[in-house]
Order: sequence, then C-alpha cells, then structure tokens
Amino acid sequence: MRPAGDTIFAVSSGRGRAGVAVVRISGPAAGAVLDQMAPPRPKPRFAAFRTVRHPATGEMLDEALALWFPAPKSETGEDMAELQVHGGHAVVQGVLAALGSIAGCRLAEPGEFARRALENGKLDLTGAEGLADLIEAETAAQRRQALRQAGGSLFRLYEGWRQRLIGAMAQLEAGIDFSDEPDVAADTLKTARAEVAALTGDIARHLDDGHRGELLREGFHVVLAGPPNAGKSSLLNALARREVAIVSDEAGTTRDVIEVRLELEGLPVIISDTAGLHAAATGKVEQEGMRRTVARARAADLVLWLIDVSAPPAAVPVGIAAKADRTLVIANKMDLLASGVLHPLPAGAIGISVLTGDGMDHLARRLTACVRARIGESEAPVLTQARHRQQLERCMAPLTSFLGSPIGEVELRAEDLRRAAHALGRLTGAVDVEDVLDQVFSRFCIGK
Repeated sequence: MRPAGDTIFAVSSGRGRAGVAVVRISGPAAGAVLDQMAPPRPKPRFAAFRTVRHPATGEMLDEALALWFPAPKSETGEDMAELQVHGGHAVVQGVLAALGSIAGCRLAEPGEFARRALENGKLDLTGAEGLADLIEAETAAQRRQALRQAGGSLFRLYEGWRQRLIGAMAQLEAGIDFSDEPDVAADTLKTARAEVAALTGDIARHLDDGHRGELLREGFHVVLAGPPNAGKSSLLNALARREVAIVSDEAGTTRDVIEVRLELEGLPVIISDTAGLHAAATGKVEQEGMRRTVARARAADLVLWLIDVSAPPAAVPVGIAAKADRTLVIANKMDLLASGVLHPLPAGAIGISVLTGDGMDHLARRLTACVRARIGESEAPVLTQARHRQQLERCMAPLTSFLGSPIGEVELRAEDLRRAAHALGRLTGAVDVEDVLDQVFSRFCIGK
C-alpha cells in the first residue's frame, strides 16, 4: 500500500458503458481538484451541476454533478469529492487522465478507500470484511448477513467482549494493589474470575454455531453422487434450469466435477455433478474422476445419492456412508413405474423423474429444508470467516488457562487475560493487524 498522504481517485461505479459513472477522490488535494476541474466548489454534502474541464488545458470534458465532503465527515475521514459524469468510455478516461495530471493525485489501489476509512476510525476490520462480502453477495440472505456485519454487529459484540476482559484485568490489578488487604484482594480476584467464566461461556457458544455464517457466506455445498447413468447430469440441469452438463446414455460421460451456483429461497447453494461410482472402472481417467467424487462427497455439506430404479439398488460407498446424517437417497426414473421393472426403493428414498418432472418440487422443498436447517438466518451476529474463528480460538486458549490455573499466580493470570484481549483486538483492528490488512483489502475492487 502506498503512502496515505497522496490524494487517490478511482471509478467507484461499475465498469463498462453506463448512464452515469461515479469518480471518487479522497485525500488532502480533493478540494483543490474541484477548484481546478469543476469550480466553484459546492457546499458540503450538496450536489451541484458543474462543467468539468482539464486543469492544464481548460478543455471541456463533461457536464456533471460535483459533491464535496470535507473531513472528518466523509466516508474515509479525509477530504473527499465526487464527480458524477456520463458513463461513456471516452468521458471516464478523459476525467481520469486529467486527475492523474494533478500533482499529488494518483489512481487508487484495490480497497484503498476502505483501508483509509479503517485507519481514520470510520470503519473497523470486521466491518470492512462485511463491506467486501456485501459487494460479492449473490443472494438475499448473503446480502442481509453482510449488511449486518458492515453495520457493526460483529464489532459491537467483539469490542464488548474485549472491554469485559479489560475490566477483569483491572480487577486483577486491583487485587495486586490491595494485596496487603486480604478481603479486598480476594473480592477483586473472585469478581474477575466470575467475569472471565461468563465471557468464556459466551465465546464458546458463539464458536459452536455449526459454521452457519461461513456456510451462508461461502455457499452450501451439495454433491450429486451415484452409479453411472443414474441421471446425475440430468438432475443438475433440471435444478439449474439450463444445460450445464452433457447428458448421454453412454456411461462415464462425466469425468470431472461440474459446479453450478443456485439460490434457494435466498440461500446460496453450490451443486456439484460428479463421475459415476462403480467397481468396474479400469481407465486412469475414470478412476481419477471417481476418486474426486468420493473426496468431494466427504467434504460436502449434503450428498444426494442418486440411484436408477430400473437397476438393482447401488449401495452407498463406505466413504460416503459415513455421512449418513447428511445424505439424501434420490430414486430417479420413477416414470418407468408403468413398465413394472422397478426395484424396491431404499427406506426414506425420494422418488423423482427428471424426465417428466414428477417429484422435483418435493425434492426442491427437501433440499431447501436441509439447507435452511444447517444455515438458517439469525439476527444475532455470527462468525463469517475463518480468520474470526482462528482469533477467537486463540482467545479461548488463555481464558481456559486462566480458569484452570491457580488464581494465586496473579501476574501469570493477568498475562492470560492480556493475551486473550489482544486476540479479540486483532479481530476488529483495535491492535496491530498490519499482517492481515493487505490480505483483507486485496479482495476489494478499485474504487472501494
């Protein structure tokens, strides 16, 4: 990341031709940019119609709306300006080139506006991550979760926990200061221990959430598995309502994993079509496809084991059967019922016909119910990223040490709480997080 003293600019609206393009400018020269390119400078937080000109040549570039946001009441906490110009390529490139010609101005890097907001106290690290998730949200449920996080739900929870730890640390310090008064010291240590015990329980319950927030953020993974020619690719196309996979009567058509993203009642679902599983595979390519199928099924949140009712029932392989509580057996080709060639259905199997569509509504309802049971939606703040879980686990280790060690070793117990508070501070950016900033903000697009 380059020095923060520069004034940065970028297009913050979408790429490509559009009716309007928003060019954002942030930094010490933002006001001077407006004075040079779109004078006179508008009143703060009011839009004004202006002619935009090149600062060196005076050439007219566009007629646009100009806005002025003086620090600290701006999104980044710095002086900020916006030019809302026409969205044609030539106009946008002309304005960007003119901005680049002004001393001290440069094109922003990905996430640099949000990073400056973090550095100026306008945003915390979990809020920044929520903002990135909001930009990438594909479903209504993802949008709602990202909005809650960007709005500070996780920050308030984690910062509240950190303040409780700091309070417990103060109680320990008081116990040390009043060590010559046994009653006072005992009371303060008892109070600190009770607070830490309660906080440890709160964090443990937050961690024991079945990864709901992470599943919602990343998508619920469903794997279609079964013997060759059971209709897995046809089912994938039916669920996606478009031709995603090649369908053929020839066994072994699917060799590699094919994925499609769906939205079920606002919930994100990733469905993977996989190679058919059978014992007669001889070719290396087919064997590799089957190995990948089993690996995907083991890692899946739900397996749809698809069988052909006109063939003898195929047993679920041992590697997949271990996930019995996350496996639905689907019996396809129920349209052959009239021919009398059906084999008995396994207990609990869902009968469908991809060809006629019979049973597909029931399957969709069952699938949605499984996804909702695992993900659900809660107004309460939930863990959304592996980084959050890692830091909370790092916080839990010293808290467990505090509660399980002799309270008489006050200095060591105070160090336990300091380590725990430091881990919570790294969640929100309240303490040193330089090693994670580049990773977090690299996810952002330029202009955000």
